Amino acid sequence: MAGVKSLQPRLISSFLGNNSIRSTQPLIHLFRFDLGRRHVSMQLSRTFSGLTDLLFNRRNEDEVIDGKRKRLRPGNVSPRRPVPGHITKPPYVDSLQAPGISSGLEVHDKKGIECMRASGILAARVRDYAGTLVKPGVTTDEIDEAVHNMIIENGAYPSPLGYGGFPKSVCTSVNECICHGIPDSRPLEDGDIINIDVTVYLNGYHGDTSATFFCGNVDEKAKKLVEVTKESLDKAISICGPGVEYKKIGKVIHDLADKHKYGVVRQFVGHGVGSVFHADPVVLHFRNNEAGRMVLNQTFTIEPMLTIGSRNPIMWDDNWTVVTEDASLSAQFEHTILITKDGAEILTKC
Repeated sequence: MAGVKSLQPRLISSFLGNNSIRSTQPLIHLFRFDLGRRHVSMQLSRTFSGLTDLLFNRRNEDEVIDGKRKRLRPGNVSPRRPVPGHITKPPYVDSLQAPGISSGLEVHDKKGIECMRASGILAARVRDYAGTLVKPGVTTDEIDEAVHNMIIENGAYPSPLGYGGFPKSVCTSVNECICHGIPDSRPLEDGDIINIDVTVYLNGYHGDTSATFFCGNVDEKAKKLVEVTKESLDKAISICGPGVEYKKIGKVIHDLADKHKYGVVRQFVGHGVGSVFHADPVVLHFRNNEAGRMVLNQTFTIEPMLTIGSRNPIMWDDNWTVVTEDASLSAQFEHTILITKDGAEILTKC
């Protein structure tokens, strides 16, 4: 999930706690990563919340984008949904403090790989089911309810729920929302695009995936953005394998984005995932010179976020929802992959 650029040249993070950490190879996905300082911010900052509301939410309440769609506005958020007591919960649940980032790669044994495959398949099934619900008039809260129920019916825990205080079981990011959209009462509208980001915690392992779906009749500009974003993920996965430098992922994605004149969001990244939600390595989606190579039997996510216009993010005063500063469309796709001797296995597909 994501962070935002405010009026100052700094980022405000989300999906984290109230402190900061440094890591020799910091991680995040829902976090803010400062490449120059190799610093991961873990703060749910409210510093600019009132200013953001004044300058962004209120002033632009009725603004129409591209002559047709209104700028995204928050709806009402329903109460947190309960999880049965027999469902195993991640350690961070029920704490407003998000966990620190796990340093070091998690390399799996045979049992770990089997567990990762199981959590990945369930996450993919939930993601695809949620996509079938995307229709004009359906609220993102209704999608959250369906996702929540499907996950717990399969004996798993919805990883976002309670992570650093996140109130819902899935992230639903509509139109200009880059990531971390909180499901609410807003009905989807004809022509919307929506990213649905699903993570499940099953048998002690997280499976993490997302896709961007079309709602009704989507125009060609939006369709192209979504198609290219998916292509960028597919191309990035295709070059992965033991010994491959992580930085090659960013180059592949950035090169394709440049070809189509799209922006690449830099503040939110892929990450190691396994028995912990977020771990090393950090996976940058833009050109970079970071060190590090892929290792056999490790698992991590790749999750590029591309934009039609500005790549700069702004965070709403809910301290989670991240949108493009110019309200231009954003799309994202994500898979959890396993590095194998032959390349990379996509774990989050049915």
